Amino acid sequence: MQKIVIEPGNENSNYWKDLKNYRGLFYFLAWRDILVRYKQTVIGILWSILRPLLTIIVFTIVFNKLGNFQSGDEVPYALMVCAGMLPWQFFATAFSEASNSLIVNANLMTKVYFPRLIVPASSVIVSFVDFLISLLILAGLFIYYGYMPDWHILLLPVFMLLATITALGAGLFISALNVKYRDFRYIIPFIVQFGLYISPVGFSSSVIYDNPGISGIIKSIYALNPMVGVIDGFRWCLLGGGTQLHMNEFLISIGISLSVLIAGIWYFRRMEKTFADTI
Repeated sequence: MQKIVIEPGNENSNYWKDLKNYRGLFYFLAWRDILVRYKQTVIGILWSILRPLLTIIVFTIVFNKLGNFQSGDEVPYALMVCAGMLPWQFFATAFSEASNSLIVNANLMTKVYFPRLIVPASSVIVSFVDFLISLLILAGLFIYYGYMPDWHILLLPVFMLLATITALGAGLFISALNVKYRDFRYIIPFIVQFGLYISPVGFSSSVIYDNPGISGIIKSIYALNPMVGVIDGFRWCLLGGGTQLHMNEFLISIGISLSVLIAGIWYFRRMEKTFADTI
C-alpha cells in the first residue's frame, strides 16, 4: 500500500499525481453510481431511452406540428431535435450529478483523504453511459427516415469531449458552492430548465445566425452559451451536409467551455480544503 504524506504548505505539490494514484477509487465510484442508478427500478436502463424520447416527441408535436417550427436545415425536424437533445441530456444530467456529488458523498468526504475532484468527475461517467444507451433513439430515427451519416461522424468524439468539459467545469463550480450554500440544490434544476430553452435543442442555430433582422451583438451573446457550439457540432457530425457549423461562433463556444473548466477547477481547488469541515 502506498503511503501518502501531506506536509503543511505543500498540499498542492502532489495533488495531480494523487489523482492518478487514486484512479481505482474513481473507477469504483463511477461503477457504484451506475449500479445504484438502475437498482430497484421497474424498467431499468430503459429510462435512459424514455426520458429523451418523450422530450423529443413533445418538442415535435408542440413546436413543429402546432407551433409550425421548422428545422431550418434540410433534415426532418424530429431528427434535428434528437441530434440536439442527446448532447443536451448528457450535459444536463452530468451537470446535475456533478453539482450534487459532494453532498451525496458527504460521509466519504469526512473520513479519508483523497483528491475530492474524483467525486464530481466520477459522477459524469454515469451520464456518459446514459448517453450511449440513448443513441439507440438516433439509430431508430436514422432507419425510419432513411438517413445515413457521412464522414463527419468521425469527429463526434471531439464534440463529446467538449460537452464533457462544459458539464464538468460547471459542475465543479456549483458543487463547491453547494457545499457552503445548500440553496444551490434548488437552483440547479432551474438552471437546467432555463438552459434547455436558450440552447438550440428545439430549433436550429441557422434561425439565429442567418436572420438578417438579428444584430451581430445578439448573435455573439447567443454564442456565449457553450452548449450552442456543442449542439451545433453534434448536428454537423450526425446530420452531415444537412446542417451548418458556424465556425466563428463555434470558436467562441470553445473558448467559453475551456474558461468554464479552468474557472471550475480553480474555484473547486480553492474551496476543497474546507469541504470536510463545512459539509
